[in-house]
Amino acid sequence: MGETSKQKASKSFPSKVKAWFTGFRGEFGKIVWPNRKTLTKESVAVLVVSVVLGVIIAVIDFAARAGIEFLIK
Repeated sequence: MGETSKQKASKSFPSKVKAWFTGFRGEFGKIVWPNRKTLTKESVAVLVVSVVLGVIIAVIDFAARAGIEFLIK
């Protein structure tokens, strides 16, 4: 069955650290890494979307600035 709270509290720090690294290693092994083609396609997609959003934000900023200047003058 499960451990009692006293058993959990009695575990030493080094054994907790070792258990953490064991779990970390097990989880790290489950990662599915993308191949070069997939990584390239996804990187290009991120760059394109970033540039497009940057242009959209710049246009909105320019329009807002022009509108404010028009109202002030």
